[in-house]
Amino acid sequence: MEVHLNFEHGEGRLSPLPLRELALFVLAHQGLPPHTEVSVTFVTDERMAELNEEFRGIAGATDVLSFECDGTPGSEPGGAAYLLGDVVIAPDVAACQAQEFSTGFAEEVSLLLVHGLLHLCGHDHQEENEAQGMEDLEGDILGTWAQQRQ
Repeated sequence: MEVHLNFEHGEGRLSPLPLRELALFVLAHQGLPPHTEVSVTFVTDERMAELNEEFRGIAGATDVLSFECDGTPGSEPGGAAYLLGDVVIAPDVAACQAQEFSTGFAEEVSLLLVHGLLHLCGHDHQEENEAQGMEDLEGDILGTWAQQRQ
């Protein structure tokens, strides 16, 4: 599995975090094939607002967006890379949310990364039961991740 990290903004705060390792953990947890690739990009609030407006028709920055690629695991001939998609995170929004929810910056970014990756894996939260299920899954993944890091 391959995780491509792109720091357009916030690299100083983000580079010490085990983002690649967490992403690989989530992908493995979700049973994705070894030739899976995903990109994670960290952007300014302004760039996130542009993306949110362009792709969701919603004004203003959001915390995380996920963009799926087409295809299904294993459908590529010859074991070519399975391009799962792209996760885009606004670290400044994450910092504000961390303050608002009394969590740490690392915890908030980790949650957003897991959330975005789960969207790429087909999880959603449009319905109430889906939202609770996705929230529970995020908690399980982050809890297991934290235990393994101790």
